[in-house]
Amino acid sequence: MVTAYVQKLRLFSRDVRLYLVTAALIGFTVYGGIYDVLLNLYLLRLGHGPESIGLVNAAAFLAMALFSLPAGLLGTRWGIRRTMIAGMSLMVAGYGLLPLAELLPVTWQQGWLPATRVLAGLGVALYLVNASPFLMGATDPEERDHAFSVQAALWPLAGFAGSLVGGLLPGLFARVSGIAVGQPAPYRYSLLTAALLLIPGVLALWATREVHIEQTRERAAKREAAPYGLIVLMVLVGVLRVAGEFGVRSFFNVYLDADLRVPTAQIGTLMAVGQLLSVPAALAMPMLTARWGQGRTIALGALGVALSLLPLALIPHLGAAALSFIAMVALASIVRPAFTVYSQELVTPTWRPVMSGATNLAAGLGAGAMMLAAGYVVTALGYRSFFTIPAGLIATGALLFWAYFRVPRGELARRSAVSTER
Repeated sequence: MVTAYVQKLRLFSRDVRLYLVTAALIGFTVYGGIYDVLLNLYLLRLGHGPESIGLVNAAAFLAMALFSLPAGLLGTRWGIRRTMIAGMSLMVAGYGLLPLAELLPVTWQQGWLPATRVLAGLGVALYLVNASPFLMGATDPEERDHAFSVQAALWPLAGFAGSLVGGLLPGLFARVSGIAVGQPAPYRYSLLTAALLLIPGVLALWATREVHIEQTRERAAKREAAPYGLIVLMVLVGVLRVAGEFGVRSFFNVYLDADLRVPTAQIGTLMAVGQLLSVPAALAMPMLTARWGQGRTIALGALGVALSLLPLALIPHLGAAALSFIAMVALASIVRPAFTVYSQELVTPTWRPVMSGATNLAAGLGAGAMMLAAGYVVTALGYRSFFTIPAGLIATGALLFWAYFRVPRGELARRSAVSTER
């Protein structure tokens, strides 16, 4: 089994490998790595409370939701690769400008922080929406599950390293600059470092070739009814799943810092361990889907994520919080790539950018709405009561997905045909 897995990895083209470099850099810096550990702690040290933190975090995801469908259309018209390069460049700008808020008057910070997050969210939308069609077009069906699982494993693996580095960077910059680690400046330098590390990702994408959307069976595609029902269903499931997961991710470090009084370095280490243990889980995705099928893997994995949050919600202890976070990140690393491949293979190549835009809209909308509300819910009910809400949302999404796809339907037969047409 391991030998067969390695043989699949050897099939990856140069373009796929360069794309995976960008995925690793994103995981190390802004999605699971340095930024995830330090952004909220930086905002706390600027004097912002839970409501403001929720707004700043929500801005990026709501922007991603707003721009996701246009990003898919732009990729179709302008070119997938070119649109991804533009997205990565905007991410560098947005993530790099945000830490400069400390240099502005307090009244200006209220506008600067969300505005830079919106700029970063636009970049994320342009990149992520076109990433799935890029990887679909750059792989053959026999290697596709493995490519998506490796991408899903790279993010937490790089996030593991980024979380460790993120936990240590403020102390390092504090010693070098002579500024107390409790001040915002060491966090500003750390976040700027993360933004600069995205620049090699832009160069890696620049070295790839353009991937063209395959217009197979054009006449049949023109006669095919638009799959709007499927798209709406996947959006709804995605909103519930992502809202729950990112509601926890956004306030987990704030909970540890403000409620449990855990030191920054320990928070970074804990989040790093969670990322590391999710790597084998993500790599196991193709084997799990081969045994159980993609639909069952997605449904059971999402239910597992929901159940994993119960210790976090019920037990006010660092050990319970660590157990919940590690289990959530690991199981989500199985569900996420399986859901992406499943949604892309539900539709013909012509509709893949639209499906990708819709599912990324769901991700941005779910995460953004949850983060926007989370600050107020945390203030009113406390952190542990808040964590019960993400668990309920994820469980609802899993049950909705299973209720629809557990019965064989016509689109599943079409999905089989689509996945073998290349």
